[in-house]
Amino acid sequence: MNEAQNYLLAGGRVIDPSRNIDEIMDLGVSGDKLCAPPELKDPVKIDLKGLVVAPGFIDMHVHLRQPGDTKAETICTGSDAAAAGGFTTIVAMPNTSPVTDAPASIEYIRRHAENAVVKVLPTAAITKGSEGQEMTGIGSLKRAGIVAITDDGKCVQNHELMRHVVEYSKSFEIPILDHCQDEILASDGVMHEGEWSVLLGFRGITAAAEEMMVARDIILSRQCKWKVHIQHVSSGESVELLRNARKAGVMVSGEVTPHHLALTDEYIKRFDTNYKMNPPLRSEADRQALIEGLRDGTITVIASDHAPHTETAKMVEFDYAPFGIIGLETSVSICLTELYHKKALSLPELVAKYTTGPAEVLGLDLGTLKPGMSADITIFDPDEEYVIDKNTFKSKSRNTPFDGIKVKGRIKATIVNGKIVHNELPA
Repeated sequence: MNEAQNYLLAGGRVIDPSRNIDEIMDLGVSGDKLCAPPELKDPVKIDLKGLVVAPGFIDMHVHLRQPGDTKAETICTGSDAAAAGGFTTIVAMPNTSPVTDAPASIEYIRRHAENAVVKVLPTAAITKGSEGQEMTGIGSLKRAGIVAITDDGKCVQNHELMRHVVEYSKSFEIPILDHCQDEILASDGVMHEGEWSVLLGFRGITAAAEEMMVARDIILSRQCKWKVHIQHVSSGESVELLRNARKAGVMVSGEVTPHHLALTDEYIKRFDTNYKMNPPLRSEADRQALIEGLRDGTITVIASDHAPHTETAKMVEFDYAPFGIIGLETSVSICLTELYHKKALSLPELVAKYTTGPAEVLGLDLGTLKPGMSADITIFDPDEEYVIDKNTFKSKSRNTPFDGIKVKGRIKATIVNGKIVHNELPA
């Protein structure tokens, strides 16, 4: 890893949605800060002609498995994968073993993250043990350094408890990230409930299981006037609920994953457990609704929901395989292919979903190339074609449905606090 020094990033297409900048220009890096090029002294010049220079990308939905399942991933290997995928900041989910639900757990994450090549921001569980029964100590957790609370992987079913969670979170100015799913409606389902679940004979997960909890969270957000962020939106009706709520000024937001944008439930006919995730891949109509939600600004965030599992865990019958796929190293390439090159989003619009979108939800001073800010930078070639090869991943796990897929758009370098932590630029 290169030490921070002075760099002149020359001739790239600088896209900074935080300041509405999209132009060919030079960018200065002085130590760990961004600066105007004239302020640099004896910089190393890096020619970035033909490449896009953007604020450091943020992935606000990442499972690092540590503590607990370190055979699948660790904080360090997950951060290496993030850097390779163009991310300078990742937000770690708390469904570890044990669950990250106390200040001591947060300290453990923060201590191990000191050796990570990207910024690792911890979250804490909404309820103790993520069991949905008793609220965690939000105040002490905030003092310990969390950026949000979430029971991701589970959803608080008790509406009264969830109301108190939103009220307390507001008092401590901590956003809530919610995995919206009614447990009874989703019970024992393994894929989307629809034509393909009937044809394949699998128990389905109805989209209503998500939509009912999205509606619940919108109501509580409206009543309490506080931030509730809907994780991995998968249903077209969920998008419509969010659209109407945001138009009415409710403080809700939503994210989508690259796999829900690129794939549908028809892929389950391959009986490959790398297509099994929760929420499940849904219909083509739902997929198109997610893209429209991104296009019209209803959905402001793209997140990977990076969920590593060992090869052994996934090599079982579809019914028994765990939910989840990895995504840190494929997220940007998949979205450039599916959204930019298919003309659903412009490059500035796409960059915003990885920068200003998550920064706004989390209330963090990130996702900008403003001089004086931390030199967190993502550099990519929007037009380079390559074939995804899971065997080259930095992640410990290989559970991806995108292995062997040709994509258009590639990360070329990642800079964190002025240090080049991933580099595929020409020598």
